[in-house]
Amino acid sequence: MAWGVGANDVANAMGTSVGAKAITIKQAIIIAMVFEFAGAYLAGGEVTSTIRKGIVDPELLSQDPELLVYGMMSALLAAGLWLLIATTFGWPVSTTHSIVGAIVGFASVG
Repeated sequence: MAWGVGANDVANAMGTSVGAKAITIKQAIIIAMVFEFAGAYLAGGEVTSTIRKGIVDPELLSQDPELLVYGMMSALLAAGLWLLIATTFGWPVSTTHSIVGAIVGFASVG
């Protein structure tokens, strides 16, 4: 999933700067690495909490915690695979919509 986020979203942020020759590709990669890490480190906890508890109530699956683990892992795998496919073909796709859709799909089946 992390690779898909970087491969898909970094081009949106850096494409115009590299295209205008304001920065080189190497500089864009370094800037992206720094800010992707900083964003995950500084804001990742809140995002993870929302994804973990804000979409599906974990209490609904408290009798079967393995189902919750398998469902969340399946959602992560499905969203990551979708990002990989979309990035390979150059399709614009939202990483947020991908993971939220995968979790909603799991919740509706589970």
